[in-house]
Amino acid sequence: MIEYIGVAHIHSLFSDGTGEIPEIAKFAEESDLDFLLITDHNTLRGMQEGFEKWYGKTLCLIGCEINDRENKNHYLAFGIDQAYSTRLSAKEYVRKVKEAGGFGFIAHPHEKRDHIKEHPPYPWVDWGIEDFDGIEIWNHMSEWMENLTEQNKYTSFLHPLRSIVAPPPETLKLWDELNLKRKVVGIGGVDAHAHKQNLFGFFEVEIFPYKVLFKSIHIHLLLPEPLVKGNSKQKLAKSKAAIYEALAYGRSFIANDYHANSKGFQFFAKSGKKKFYMGDTINSSERVTLSIILPVQNADIKLIRNGKEIADFKSDNAEFEVKKAGAYRVEVYYQNKAWIFTNHIRIGI
Repeated sequence: MIEYIGVAHIHSLFSDGTGEIPEIAKFAEESDLDFLLITDHNTLRGMQEGFEKWYGKTLCLIGCEINDRENKNHYLAFGIDQAYSTRLSAKEYVRKVKEAGGFGFIAHPHEKRDHIKEHPPYPWVDWGIEDFDGIEIWNHMSEWMENLTEQNKYTSFLHPLRSIVAPPPETLKLWDELNLKRKVVGIGGVDAHAHKQNLFGFFEVEIFPYKVLFKSIHIHLLLPEPLVKGNSKQKLAKSKAAIYEALAYGRSFIANDYHANSKGFQFFAKSGKKKFYMGDTINSSERVTLSIILPVQNADIKLIRNGKEIADFKSDNAEFEVKKAGAYRVEVYYQNKAWIFTNHIRIGI
């Protein structure tokens, strides 16, 4: 498998961001990212106006963030060629995305801040829906804003990367529970807008600059073949399909690479002569072993089964023989900081 690193959940001038897409893509390339997922609110103008393409070594792909009339139930949708009206219910636009051949992720599902009146929470509330493909388990902006206080606001504005800690426990719990019924893919998002804020009444700072946030929560995708670079219609379509297939399938892990570079991390299973990756389901009756390999030493590896920690290794690699069926994933903490969260390998369920 070939590893590609990118960022998701980014807004441009086409909705409530402050950057133009070519400028944002330039920041992504300077940050050594392989792909960039733009999701402006309720619009695909970026795609329609020709901004979905390669910018140097970075592939910019464009979806959209859909919400209902109450500005709740935000959904990051990809693989569609039209946005849907906010007059639709969440059930309707999630269904329409799937019917159009697209896929999507519930955004910041458990937002609950109430201390910033001009920025209310936008949680997901319609949990009766089953057509969604995944959920955003870690959102940089949501956590940053929920952690904001009068005491820490100036340092938080100046150092936005230091103020996020880990995905919300309730989101991880729900994600694990959902994966006992069916595969639900987890992604991470930076939710970048590059908003500008006046401080002290006399100077303006940019909160969440694109290039700064591009150092934090990354999606690491595993692809069986190299991406095809080039902006011809055929080459662009092939690379787009490869990124979207891996993203929707869950052949990926999420990492806060501000703490350390996680490139080279591996989590896979072996059963007989076959090798399985994140996102896979194993129904084999043969012995299954899980392997974890880290690019650094002395990290804390936690193996999670069905939402419960069942093993803890302090190492740069570990191997575990599977005794019970379940949905297995890995969390890694580096220097006591949440670092890597994998998608599940589902075994015997």
